[in-house]
Amino acid sequence: MSAIAKPAPKEKNKLGSLVKAFRKYYVPFFISIILLIVSVVFTILTPGTIRQLTNEINPVGKDGATFTVNLENVTRLGLTLAAFAAISFIASFISGFILNTIIQKFSKDVRRQISEKINKLPLNYFDTTQTGDILSVVTNDVDTLSTSLQNSVSMLVQSAVMLIGVFIAMFVAAWQMALVVVCSLPVMLIIMFATFKKALPLFDQSQHALGDVNATVEENYSGQLVIKAFNAEDMKVAAFKEKNDSFGTVLYKSQAFGSLIEPAMSFVSYLTYAAVLMVGGVLYARGSIGDMGIITGFIIYVSLFQEPLAQIGQASSTIQLGTAACNRVFTFLEQEELSDESDKKQLLDHSHIRGEVEFKDVCFGYDPKKLTIKNFSGKIQPGMKVAIIGPTGAGKTTLVNLLMRFYELTSGDILVDGVSIKDMSRQELRDIFGMILQETWVINGTLRENIVYNLKNVDENRLQEILEETNLSHYVSTLPEGLETEIQKESALSAGQKQLVTIARAMTENAPMLILDEATSNVDTRTEILIQKAMDSLTSGRTSFVIAHRLSTIKNADLIFVMKDGNIVETGTHDSLMKLGGLYSEIYNSQFN
Repeated sequence: MSAIAKPAPKEKNKLGSLVKAFRKYYVPFFISIILLIVSVVFTILTPGTIRQLTNEINPVGKDGATFTVNLENVTRLGLTLAAFAAISFIASFISGFILNTIIQKFSKDVRRQISEKINKLPLNYFDTTQTGDILSVVTNDVDTLSTSLQNSVSMLVQSAVMLIGVFIAMFVAAWQMALVVVCSLPVMLIIMFATFKKALPLFDQSQHALGDVNATVEENYSGQLVIKAFNAEDMKVAAFKEKNDSFGTVLYKSQAFGSLIEPAMSFVSYLTYAAVLMVGGVLYARGSIGDMGIITGFIIYVSLFQEPLAQIGQASSTIQLGTAACNRVFTFLEQEELSDESDKKQLLDHSHIRGEVEFKDVCFGYDPKKLTIKNFSGKIQPGMKVAIIGPTGAGKTTLVNLLMRFYELTSGDILVDGVSIKDMSRQELRDIFGMILQETWVINGTLRENIVYNLKNVDENRLQEILEETNLSHYVSTLPEGLETEIQKESALSAGQKQLVTIARAMTENAPMLILDEATSNVDTRTEILIQKAMDSLTSGRTSFVIAHRLSTIKNADLIFVMKDGNIVETGTHDSLMKLGGLYSEIYNSQFN
């Protein structure tokens, strides 16, 4: 039983988290920024040199008719311009190379952190979050963040330095014309911030909508067999179309608002050019400025001043999309993790596990306001085979999840050999239990890797015995490379064969205690009989918990718990419960009569 999924909460701004995560790259980042500043400074020096070059090529004589050209000065200034351009290019290239390198390494680090984070999250997170949405964070959001950083960081730094440098240079050249340019700045900033404020929530929505689309695709892909069996293709296509249309609509709105900034700022820029030329012409006519080179250089200054703002406008969509992706990535990375238990010492001698388990007034609810397990108590003696049965939703699997500490108890306690599971580390607790689940799972790898999963130095003779006991030996003999044959999750393995692999995996682990949750639900009756013999041998002398709907498999259980609505309503052996004539008898008779 799993918790009901809840809608994802709205992410808060995580730019501070991004800066903190980027900390290890500060040194190369600042080197890159310094080189970028060098590039910008030499770019800013260019208009002044062009002004001097203009005056050298077209100086006005005292009588207004004498024209001379100093080739030596022209050559010197030309070489100076070429040197400025070369230095600017080299510095910009090295800066971009360093910045792109550290951003790609940062993206790799983020993916690694996400991978590590997944293994530290509580099971409840996966029960309440769509798989496709998590995959969207790992793939789309990290890529979007990387692209945004790559395209915007250098641009923002370059723009800031350019604005400051050009601003100073303009006032030095002609403060009157500089004031005209400054007057246009508030208009541009108002346009920029108004657009950002409107577009950013839409970009947040678009990233969530993309996650929904990916979740729908993943669901449809994994459920193809059921979809085709029930002719539900049209329904699923319609559901996907609805999600996709919703994503397309919000993405269109966000891009539309994000794209408004560029033409608006271009319009303001053209008005600024016209105003500067008019003011410059008046000043030149009045003699307030000494030469036409000032106006020529100033036009370049205006271009350099407004170019950063235009670049920000052009990159606004990328910046806002990257901000939304940043929020989602770091919201995931900052999810609450399982508590650190590295300081907990091993409390049990794993070579001498007795297998006594006691439940003391256990209460638990996926929703704190609604308990699934209510005041459950019971004591299991060492070596007992305990069957847990009951209607769907009675709390059988939940009880096992609590025993393994996949979820923490709301109240009460569970003791293993007299030690509270709260005092034991999760690793120690899970080391003493072997699990065979109803939901089969195989990894991409060889059949051997799937069976000896996370175990080392497995005896080959014992492995062959397990293959015989689980009825897998014939299947292995048909494979081209036997146990070394590569298998994949969606390969030719049937549901029953996958379950046999999981049974063999648990038998290989040879844990002192066992949990079997519908362990033979996907195999045929004949195979089940064969496996049951192996299971009886495996559970002999071990405390084992068996969840089963086929009551024929648990008739020989030492103790049967009958659960209903989170409570044990009947306890006993098969014979005693049949004589009681209660819920167990009713369920048993419904299967065999």
